[in-house]
Amino acid sequence: MKRISIVIPMYNEARHIGRTLLAAQKAAHAANVECELIVVDNGSNDQGPHIARQFGATVLSMPGLLIGALRNRGTAIATGQWLAFIDADVEMPETWLQPLFDIEASGQADVFGLDLHTPAEAPWFATAWQRRTSQPAHRASHSVDWLPSSNLLMRRAWFDKVGGFNEALRTGEDKEFTLRLHKQGARLLSVNDLVALHWGYEMNWREWMGKEMWRQGSHLQLLRTHGMSLRLLRFPMLSLLVWLLDFLAISALFDGFPHHAAVMVALTMLPGLILSVRQSLKHRDPVLTLQLWGLHWLRLHLAGAAFILSLCQWNARRPARG
Repeated sequence: MKRISIVIPMYNEARHIGRTLLAAQKAAHAANVECELIVVDNGSNDQGPHIARQFGATVLSMPGLLIGALRNRGTAIATGQWLAFIDADVEMPETWLQPLFDIEASGQADVFGLDLHTPAEAPWFATAWQRRTSQPAHRASHSVDWLPSSNLLMRRAWFDKVGGFNEALRTGEDKEFTLRLHKQGARLLSVNDLVALHWGYEMNWREWMGKEMWRQGSHLQLLRTHGMSLRLLRFPMLSLLVWLLDFLAISALFDGFPHHAAVMVALTMLPGLILSVRQSLKHRDPVLTLQLWGLHWLRLHLAGAAFILSLCQWNARRPARG
């Protein structure tokens, strides 16, 4: 019988961890596989660890570690020939495992990640932001170069082949890890006909901006790890360009050239528009395009700030969480 080890990093997720573990157990039962639940806690001060133990999970207390280290510590005690990494606020579908086992057995792919959706009660900006990376229902699953780590499934051998997650990255460890898997020959599949629910959506603007500021702080570390490449350079350079245009607009305004300032402001809106059209075109939803346009404009400014702060060796103090 197959045995799967499901590794879940956690920090203060008492609201969600029970749902996450129960869904994982149901999926394993539906696929008729043995299931080992490993929760790696980053120093929670809520009831999350207690709830996880009630669901039969092994709970490791690892305060102060970064997210990659948490996943590696959980994997170190894992005994399954299959590994899954899921976030503590993600509910996997009951039909998650068996179809992916079948695809792997047929030789079509090696590493899998499901699309994420937000629950119906999520605010519009959280839903729009999640939809930018998801695929419309009519589009088939497709091969990719990297996958996010909100949910990952693979054989243990692939994890061992690349040496696990980079423990020095504050964020972006999922992209770095799966890019290495891809370079080592693993075929990565983004699965669209099955979806997981992301219950840890951003409930207000402050939380959304805080998360994006934190996420964008990984660009410099990724460049140091993988070297200069257009793939990794294009977004931080685009965000710095937006900042430069803002500066030119303010300078033109103070120098008495309001028309020049207006042109500069319009140019700051162009990158966000291009990104929003590119990501929303597949959904054919004009409202989503407008929503993403505003969110991308804000994100580009946050990314520029995060990149500059990382150049100044600023390090955000944020516990690693799933």
